Amino acid sequence: MIAETLFRAATFVTGVGLAATATGGGQFTLSSSDFSPGGKLADEQAFDGMGCTGRNLSPELRWSNAPAGTKSFALMLHDPDAPTGGAGWWHWIAFDIPATVTELAKGAGKPDGSAMPRGAQTVANDYGQPGYGGPCPPEGDKPHRYVFTVYALKVDKLGVPKDANASTAGFMINANAIGKASVTGMYGRPNR
Repeated sequence: MIAETLFRAATFVTGVGLAATATGGGQFTLSSSDFSPGGKLADEQAFDGMGCTGRNLSPELRWSNAPAGTKSFALMLHDPDAPTGGAGWWHWIAFDIPATVTELAKGAGKPDGSAMPRGAQTVANDYGQPGYGGPCPPEGDKPHRYVFTVYALKVDKLGVPKDANASTAGFMINANAIGKASVTGMYGRPNR
């Protein structure tokens, strides 16, 4: 069943590009009151574990001018600079966010999902837990990029099983996307 769905999604993606026509006439954008584009993420947003001592508090995020035909949203947070051999690190994968929602409050990424909009779902991040997992780059690395991307989807429900991994969820999100908007924050840890 999942293989058939993935095949259909792949067939769709190869034939159609992302539409970016916004309902309000402007560009689809994502921003945060907790950090500026390209700016430093706060220590409270860092992971609490693996040598990091943050509060694991997801930042506030808001988006506007979603494309016409948006039926739900998804959110993915990725660190492309993580030393994983090229895969990067998935910090947050949320989907089935209702189309009426245009903001996630600070702290919305709690592992139990209690602060997310009704109906929203998450799958495990690369820390192995649901919800938001904050930055925790290796000590002494240059600051890593943390790319928050909101996707406008053409479906109300994505149909991803709760035990799916980040790659499967990401594939299905991209296969159903009609637009996306990103904002990047930076975070690094000096050597002790």
